[in-house]
Amino acid sequence: MSPTRQGASLTRAEQKRKRNKSLWFRWRFHLSGLLILIPIVLTPFYIELMAVFRGDNGLGSHVIGTQTVGPWEVTLAEQFETPPRINGPAGYMKTFTAALCETCIPEVKAVYLRLGKPRSLRTAGALGFGSPYRMFLSIPVPENTAPNTELWLTVEGWDGSIHKTTWPLAVASPATAEFLKKQVQ
Repeated sequence: MSPTRQGASLTRAEQKRKRNKSLWFRWRFHLSGLLILIPIVLTPFYIELMAVFRGDNGLGSHVIGTQTVGPWEVTLAEQFETPPRINGPAGYMKTFTAALCETCIPEVKAVYLRLGKPRSLRTAGALGFGSPYRMFLSIPVPENTAPNTELWLTVEGWDGSIHKTTWPLAVASPATAEFLKKQVQ
């Protein structure tokens, strides 16, 4: 039998299988091209996100402002202008960043942040971690919190002194205030 005769004797099922196989090989080539394009498209977003985490774009996406806390100055910023995110069993969490003034760094022992007025230093809130130039403070946001509550910043000095300041939540994080208004309804 000649080779042309063998090809003619293929059944319809065999021809369909052969066509499907060649189609898969063609599409596999296009999928590999797509896998190369995805990182190229997403790289600018990744670079921008890493700049926020490194501090190249300042403290965060929304700088709340600088306030005097006792003898020191603290600048507070919202890391991302988004509503709080669910964080497993911890519930909803919101991340802020803070920076101490250059002269007060050796004098400050700890920085705490909390929604609502703290009753004592034991309930001062989330402890800031990181360098004094860029501290991260992740605070829990209970769903039953009033939207008009205040954000309390507590600064503890090495001499034992404790100083506090507040920001209205609507000014500090408008997205969180809107989130809490929706939770109340």
